[in-house]
Amino acid sequence: MNASLPETVMTVEQINEFLDREFPQHIGLVTKLGKNTALMRLDVDDDHLRPGGTVSGPTMMALADVCLYVAILAQIGPVALAVTTSLNINFLRKPEPDKAILAEAKLLKLGKRLAVGEITIYSEGEEEPVAHVTATYSIPPR
Repeated sequence: MNASLPETVMTVEQINEFLDREFPQHIGLVTKLGKNTALMRLDVDDDHLRPGGTVSGPTMMALADVCLYVAILAQIGPVALAVTTSLNINFLRKPEPDKAILAEAKLLKLGKRLAVGEITIYSEGEEEPVAHVTATYSIPPR
């Protein structure tokens, strides 16, 4: 009987440890990994808010960027030098300033040199997304 292959090559704990060690300025906490997917959570505090009491765009962009990086690493392993080559964000509605924000990344294509994905950001407990992001990563030769 054939054993099934694991959905990821790294665990949530391994990726969080990797980020803390190699990318200490990262934002958010990895909470779940799956085949070509990742989920991250950011507990919003005053440092993440802009005037008007909303979560800042740079905060959401950073969380989206790290979340896609995590989805890639979960599939290919700890490749510290994978880098963002493009990122496009559409802000859809104002996030709740008193709720955590959640980022869900999905890899659309994972090749040898490029990865393309989309990330949806939500206020925790809300069904409607607050932002939609597409991004591309360059993966260095191994």
